[in-house]
Amino acid sequence: MVQQVRPFSDDGTIARQIKTAQAVSILGGIVLSLISNCFIAATTAIVLWLHNPTPAIAIWLAAVIALNAARLVHVTLIKRGNLPVRQPERALFLLSGGALLGGIVWAFAPFLGGGITTNGANAYVIFIIAGISAGALMQSTAFSRTALLFGGPPLAATLVLLMQQATVLSGVIAADLLLLAVMMVRASGMSQASFIRSQKDRLQAITLAGSLSEANSKITRSNSQLETLARHDPLTGLGNRALFNAHLQALVELQDDHPRQVALLIIDLDRFKTINDTMGHGAGDKVLVEIGVRLSTLSGPEDRVVRLGGDEFAVIVDGEGAAARAQAIGTGILAAAEKPILIHGRPTIVGTSAGLALFPDHGHTAEELFASADIALYAAKEGGRRRLNIFNPALKARIDRQRLIETGLADALATGVIDVHFQPQVALADGRITGFEALLRWSHPTLGPVSPPEVVLAAHALHMSERLTRNVATAAAALIRRLPEFGLDGASVAINVSPREFSSYSLSAMLAPLVAGYGIDPSRLEIEITEEATLDAVTAGEELARLERAGYRLAVDDFGMGHSSLAYLVSLRIDRLKIDRSFVTGIAASRQNQALISALVGIGHALQIDIVVEGVETAEEADVLRMLGCRIVQGYYYGRPMPVDDIPGWIKTHQGMATETIVRA
Repeated sequence: MVQQVRPFSDDGTIARQIKTAQAVSILGGIVLSLISNCFIAATTAIVLWLHNPTPAIAIWLAAVIALNAARLVHVTLIKRGNLPVRQPERALFLLSGGALLGGIVWAFAPFLGGGITTNGANAYVIFIIAGISAGALMQSTAFSRTALLFGGPPLAATLVLLMQQATVLSGVIAADLLLLAVMMVRASGMSQASFIRSQKDRLQAITLAGSLSEANSKITRSNSQLETLARHDPLTGLGNRALFNAHLQALVELQDDHPRQVALLIIDLDRFKTINDTMGHGAGDKVLVEIGVRLSTLSGPEDRVVRLGGDEFAVIVDGEGAAARAQAIGTGILAAAEKPILIHGRPTIVGTSAGLALFPDHGHTAEELFASADIALYAAKEGGRRRLNIFNPALKARIDRQRLIETGLADALATGVIDVHFQPQVALADGRITGFEALLRWSHPTLGPVSPPEVVLAAHALHMSERLTRNVATAAAALIRRLPEFGLDGASVAINVSPREFSSYSLSAMLAPLVAGYGIDPSRLEIEITEEATLDAVTAGEELARLERAGYRLAVDDFGMGHSSLAYLVSLRIDRLKIDRSFVTGIAASRQNQALISALVGIGHALQIDIVVEGVETAEEADVLRMLGCRIVQGYYYGRPMPVDDIPGWIKTHQGMATETIVRA
């Protein structure tokens, strides 16, 4: 009689292997943690010393550094001795002891500098202690004891001192710290339990695979592996596209005999390519595995979770309440993805976007249902990412239009079908032409006229923003070079730039060779940005500063519609503010609009910034604006956007009309 092979190894062996994995996980990030600990201790000591210098602060800092140095030597010896493998329990005991000693030394921090208070330097100590405690938790997901032993003593010491103050503020802070401690204990336990479960599953799977390999023949084993590869994703262990197609098709065909609702949720990781490019494909694989785990945790046992390929996942939910359950999974994964994933010891957050479609409401076949969910996902990403969108017919029409625009954009740019027209800007006082604004014009063969915002949106989606802006800037530079022929030596030409472009390429670097090639003065080229762009001090602010240093004129479009800081505008040396046309409409009869225009003009004059008013369409509006002190205007009353070849004729007509107006005046 053949003895049956046990499917799993004994519990003692598994427990030992789990402890080994825990020790290895701790050792993987402890060196960086010790270095960071010394740095934080040094900065804390400096703050305390500046507040109240005492010898105790220096002694404490020396103790922290000495202890961490000793722990670093100790960790090196543990690694060299291969202690996690040979004696994992002893390794964990020694690591826990080091964590406890570190926590005890940090427990003296609240007593430094005259005792802890709720303001000044000692408030900084509260912040630091809470931070290092939370950091210890993030670094010790595999073994909760080290995090609790390190974070417990300083938290306890801080709580005791705060409670001794017996004030409302100290009580509130103490309550917050106590809540943090409770959350640490709970989260630490959950993290360790999750780690142990994953290790058990891994070890049991390895053991089971080994047992099956011994029990089955080579041919049977090979067939099994091929079947798994054919229907499952080898990286995440989830079902693959083949399994997804078969399952979804089976559910749709089942509707004839057993009608039931089916919900399809498609999830896509936001900017996943950036992780692969900057951190390596190994990091990207870790993210995919972790997202797969989180998605599986949110889904029920009857739901089908698959990885469609790349960074795209799907969940098929059927049966009673399928729509609500799928929506809950979608909302849940958006929140779960916001939780950091540790990659090379560094927490990384990966956002997700999701699209949801229902059968039979949004599709009568598997293909139609998938297309509807994909459209909903596209809309979620288009709408700003990190959101869940549910399909609706109006959405489909809008997405279909946008996709047609995107499909034809590259050819339109290559063939010159997308044209650049120019709208003049004139001085109210004498009709003098001060400049032009470059505006996109595209008549799509199927859709007809396409608005400039739609073109800009499509270019951004296709990563063609730089190419589009270069086309417009080239046309503007060509016009600037011709302006002296028209007697407009001092006139400028403005191009519009979307705020989102500043994060994808350097506008100043792109314009430099173009301006040099056309031999024009950079001050004749004006960069118009919407007011929201000036709010991003990191990306837009730095790029605008480079443009200003290069000599380009800077203008804020639609001024008055956003939230720009005037001090920030002054620091960027903005040359021109353009008042949005919404303030001009009906201005002759609107005292409120007149007051707003007058105030905005006053701001411009005070800051020595030119003011341009857009959307002037009637002589009455021009007269009111002249009365309010406006100097430069733009609108259909003076000239519609025109091809560059029509500009000379318009100039002749306009100058004649301006002369007659001055004579009559």
